[in-house]
Amino acid sequence: MANIEKLIWPGSTQLAPVPPVLVGCGGGQLPNNLFTVAWTGIACSRPPLITIAVRPERYSYGLIRASGEFTVNLPTAPLARAVDFCGVRSGRDLDKFAACRLTPLSGSAVSAPLVAECPLSLECRVEQTLELGSHTLFLARILAIQVNADWVDASGRLNLERDGLLAYAHGHYYGLGACLGHFGFSVRRKASAASRRRETRPSTSK
Repeated sequence: MANIEKLIWPGSTQLAPVPPVLVGCGGGQLPNNLFTVAWTGIACSRPPLITIAVRPERYSYGLIRASGEFTVNLPTAPLARAVDFCGVRSGRDLDKFAACRLTPLSGSAVSAPLVAECPLSLECRVEQTLELGSHTLFLARILAIQVNADWVDASGRLNLERDGLLAYAHGHYYGLGACLGHFGFSVRRKASAASRRRETRPSTSK
């Protein structure tokens, strides 16, 4: 057993890395806006649900409350500067699409804008809102997905490992690194080894 010294800190938001996503909101009769959210995650697969946590004082909070919709857009490493900018500047003061030279894209199921430069965008409609304290949690159903066609291979597989999707860890941005395995690879490797042992074992008969 490893002898590793541990420090005990008070409970805090130390989970990392997390995905810094560009959230589109507004649209329709509301102004388009973009802001950066690092506290997001899938909450359920059937139905497909996602959460984002937003401070009530943010400009985008009112837009999401008013429309009940938003989009979650996954940026790549070349968009790191835009992601940071959209997290530190307010849409009250400027058009962040224009400031970052990003292209608003119409949704197929929501009025909130998508980001054309992001390879994957989720169109979401709020189903529940939870006031938690410093943040409000929006639980939303994923109604539709828009994905770059060149990120889908001939077999129909979405290659999200391409071009370094962004990760955020304690104030720093990182590109997605090398693939270390695939879902279930630890079990499959053991199963394959067991199969090879059975195949090489001499057969016996009574």
